[in-house]
Amino acid sequence: MNKKDKIAIIGLGYVGLPLAVAFAEKYNVIGLDISQSRIEELLNGYDRTFEVSKEELGSVKQNLNFTNTVKEIADCNIYIVTVPTPIDESNRPDLTPLIKSSETVGQVLKKGDIVIYESTVYPGVTEEVCVPVLEKSSGLGFNKDFFAGYSPERINPGDKEHTVKNILKVTSGSTPEVAKKVDSLYRSIIDAGTHLASSIKVAEASKVIENTQRDVNIALINELALIFDAMDIDTNEVIEAAATKWNFLKFTPGLVGGHCIGVDPYYLTFKAEELGYKPNLILGARQINNGMGKYIVEQIIKQMIKNDKKIKDSNVLIMGVTFKENCPDTRNTKVVDIVHELQEYNIQVDAYDPWVDTEIERKSFPYPLLKHNPFKADKKYDAIIVAVAHNEFKLLRRTAYENISTEPAILMDIKGIVENPTWRL
Repeated sequence: MNKKDKIAIIGLGYVGLPLAVAFAEKYNVIGLDISQSRIEELLNGYDRTFEVSKEELGSVKQNLNFTNTVKEIADCNIYIVTVPTPIDESNRPDLTPLIKSSETVGQVLKKGDIVIYESTVYPGVTEEVCVPVLEKSSGLGFNKDFFAGYSPERINPGDKEHTVKNILKVTSGSTPEVAKKVDSLYRSIIDAGTHLASSIKVAEASKVIENTQRDVNIALINELALIFDAMDIDTNEVIEAAATKWNFLKFTPGLVGGHCIGVDPYYLTFKAEELGYKPNLILGARQINNGMGKYIVEQIIKQMIKNDKKIKDSNVLIMGVTFKENCPDTRNTKVVDIVHELQEYNIQVDAYDPWVDTEIERKSFPYPLLKHNPFKADKKYDAIIVAVAHNEFKLLRRTAYENISTEPAILMDIKGIVENPTWRL
C-alpha cells in the first residue's frame, strides 16, 4: 500500500471508530459522522460506546481527525463506509443509511478512488444498489473511473479480547487488481490476517450467514429451553452435560437482539424470498427468538399468581436493558419486549442499567430508566428480572435482591447468573 493514501471512514459508531483508530496508526485518517455531538465528544477524547479509550484516541491524534463536513474528506482517495443497516417495522432491509452515505461519498469521488463497504447486507447490495448511487452522484464510471470493495465488519461490542486488529478480515474488490489492493490495505493493520474472497458477492454472503448461523443455533437452544421448562428440567444443567462431548456446540438460551444477530437474517431471507425461495428454517428461528420476551413474561405472571401476588399495579424491576453484557448498546434490545408485555398487564415497570448513563443513551431506550441504584432506595418490588449479565450483576448475592423485594421474593434469571432463582430460563 501507498503510505500516502488518505482514508475517510464514513460513520463513527461501534464499527467505524475502532477501525479509524487502527488505520490511523499507519495512515492519515479522517472520520465523518452526521452527529455534531459525536464529533465534539471524539475531539475531546471521549467515546460514549467505550470501544476506544481516551489514551487510544490520544495516541493517534496526529493522524486522525473528525468532522461532519463533507468537503473535509474531499482529498481522500479511499472511502470506507461503516453505517448501520437496520430493518423496518415489517422486518425488511432499510438501506437508507447506505444510500445516503453513498450519495455523500459520490459528491467528492474522484478518478482512481476506491469505496469500500463494511455494512452487513445481502449479496448484491454493493454493486447493484450502492455503486449506481455513486455513479449518479459523481458522474464517474464504475471500474473505469472509480472502484469498489467489500470487507464485512466483525466488531463485537464490549469485547476487549476480540478487537478489530485481531479478528481475521474477509476482503474483496470489484476487479482483481483492486481486490489485491483492498486486501493489502487491511492486511497492513489486521494482525490476524485477511481472507481474500473471489468476489464482492461472496464476501457479502459470508458476512450475512455468520449471524444467521448463530441465530439458528440460539433458536434451537431456546426451543429446547421451552421443552425442558415444561419438563421441569434445568436447561443449563443439560447444556453442561451435553457440552462434555467434544463436538457439541455450547450455546445458551436467552434474548436475541442487537444490531447483528437479530437483524441480519432478515437481509438474507428478504433476498431469498425475492428470488422465490422461502427460507423456512431461518424464518422459524427468527420466530422462536422473537417470542422469548412474551414467554418470559408469561412465566413471571405464573410465578406471581402462584405466590398470591396481585398482577395489576404491581411493581417489577428489570436488571439490564442493553442487548448484551458489559456494553452500553441498546440497539434492538429485546428487553423492550419484556417491558411492553409487562405493561400489557398494567404492571409498573422500573428498569436499571449502570451501563446506560448518558442522556443520549437513555433517549435511545423507549421506556424510562432509573437514574438511581435501586439497591440504595426504599422501594420494594413484587418481582425482579435479571435480563443482562453485566459484571456488576454477577457480583450481587440473592440477599441483595431479597432486601428490595416484597415477600416472598420472586427472582427471574434469564442469564444464568443468579444463585437459587425462583425461575431460570
